[in-house]
Amino acid sequence: MRRSGCDDEAEQDLAGSYSPKGEGKFFFTMMVAFAELERDMIVERARAGLEAAKAQGRTPGRPSVVNEDVIAAAKARKVRGESVTAIAKALGVSRATLYRHIG
Repeated sequence: MRRSGCDDEAEQDLAGSYSPKGEGKFFFTMMVAFAELERDMIVERARAGLEAAKAQGRTPGRPSVVNEDVIAAAKARKVRGESVTAIAKALGVSRATLYRHIG
């Protein structure tokens, strides 16, 4: 049985490589524009949220384990000659944290 010319055209459209023309190119361009708009809106909302949090005195990120009292105690122990490893173990922080704060 021989196929009609209409079916052959449909198969060629599906089997061929994509080359943007006409409505397809317009649709793709519009989808890209909407995606960029959505991304820009997300970035704008994130910045506004961070600024609002900053205005309320909140800082983003993980809370610090070390406060001024811990730093003062660590510095006093280091002056007395204790090792950083011993100080870190006694205060319950890592050596890297102590090196970051007391050098």
